[in-house]
Amino acid sequence: MSERIRSRELLSKVMTADEAASLIQDGMTVAASGFSPSGNPKAVPLALAEQVRSGKRRVRVNLLTGASTGDELDCVWGENEIIARRIPYVNSAQLRRVVNGGGRETTAYMDQHLGMMAQNTRYGFYGDIDVAIVEAVAITEEGHIIPSTGLGCVQTFVNLAKQAIVEVSLIQPEGLEGFHDIYNVADPPNRQPIPLTAVGQRIGVPYVTCPKEKIAAVVYSDVVEKPRALAPADETSQKIADNIVAFLKAEKAAGRLSAGTVPLQSGVGSVANAVLLGLKGAGFEHLTFYSEVIQDGIIDLIDAGCADMASGTSLSMSDAGMRHMLGNIEAYRDKIILRESEISNGAETIRRLGVIAMNTAVEADIYGNVNSSQMNGTTIYNGIGGSGDYARNASVTIFMTSSTAKGGRISSIVPMVSHVDHTEHDVDVIVTEQGYADLRGLCPKERAALIIENCAHPDYRPQLRRYFDEACAATHGAQTPHMLDKCFSFHQRFRETGTMLEEER
Repeated sequence: MSERIRSRELLSKVMTADEAASLIQDGMTVAASGFSPSGNPKAVPLALAEQVRSGKRRVRVNLLTGASTGDELDCVWGENEIIARRIPYVNSAQLRRVVNGGGRETTAYMDQHLGMMAQNTRYGFYGDIDVAIVEAVAITEEGHIIPSTGLGCVQTFVNLAKQAIVEVSLIQPEGLEGFHDIYNVADPPNRQPIPLTAVGQRIGVPYVTCPKEKIAAVVYSDVVEKPRALAPADETSQKIADNIVAFLKAEKAAGRLSAGTVPLQSGVGSVANAVLLGLKGAGFEHLTFYSEVIQDGIIDLIDAGCADMASGTSLSMSDAGMRHMLGNIEAYRDKIILRESEISNGAETIRRLGVIAMNTAVEADIYGNVNSSQMNGTTIYNGIGGSGDYARNASVTIFMTSSTAKGGRISSIVPMVSHVDHTEHDVDVIVTEQGYADLRGLCPKERAALIIENCAHPDYRPQLRRYFDEACAATHGAQTPHMLDKCFSFHQRFRETGTMLEEER
């Protein structure tokens, strides 16, 4: 095991996870490596949770990360109500419960664009960082940290933390060394242009720099990383994928999608992965990806010779996908780069590269506004994540959702979304299994007609048409016709009861 720690000085700081967890005190702010359920520390968070669960200690901390985390942080700490404040993402049912007021203690949650997380932390908006916990595959002779499968804001967290705990994973292969590209961004007025002009370009170093004296503990971890669960593509997700492929083919025919020059970005989850798989065999070659997470679909496209390069901030795959990638790790060494989220989600780089962004929505309204984080405008489901970073800066922004939810009892296309994460100004294309609506160059009323006809489920089109016609009449042709009372009643009927009124069937 000691060969993973190449610095002799740091061998003296090796301790158990239980001992390292005791360094985390009540009221502290803790920052952790990782992004999605990849690369986050595991052994120390589990040890702290056990100390709290057994009644040995009472600990409530503020938790900062790059995005969502695996079960060992958000789930277990949420279940034991360890988190007093959480920034920037919620993704587990256990943490969602306490954020939404379902526990003895409430977790204060702040939703945050992931691309802004590192800078805002440096600005001090979230207070001082007491402890940074980082998962690594090795520590160099100089004390530099070789990260594992996910980065997030790890370099910023380590820079700002008063002390660092390094978990050296004995499960993750040392072969991950060299996949990372860590670039420190200066803050204004000293910021320089980020020198990234191509997806495969390297601009930094393959490790997290950390003074040896800052490392308070080194812990060996044999906790296996739980992979992302990806459901197989069903009929709905396959139709959504087919419709996105149809749109991309139209873009290619129009000369706006030039293979090998315009990177794609894909959000996380089963629908997004189905879209990636749909690109295979669709006539696309030399694709590149500039994204947050690298999922199974991207690996499949690389294997099929359809994709040349992928840049992201984490490897977020199914169990089979991760075993395949890590088992053939040398085959991907010149095809995958892992960067911090400040770069992967950076407005400057997304805009410069001309990324085409594809993300999922909870609901969309007839004018093109998108809700991607809340239910009924009050209950947090996950968070805005990185979708806003890409939506605001991509050359083309696509949002996808099934046209209905809850077995068809709820329409995902509504007169007015109950919560706005992405305004109509940032949304170019909406896609459901029914079809797609290209909103570019259209006024609100033109958008409404197109979204209703192309994206709404046939069962809900009559009600949506009726709302739009009545709104147009009531507002005497206003630019964006709305009747707020009718919007509310629509949500009441289709979200609370999950049924249509008898006369509207």
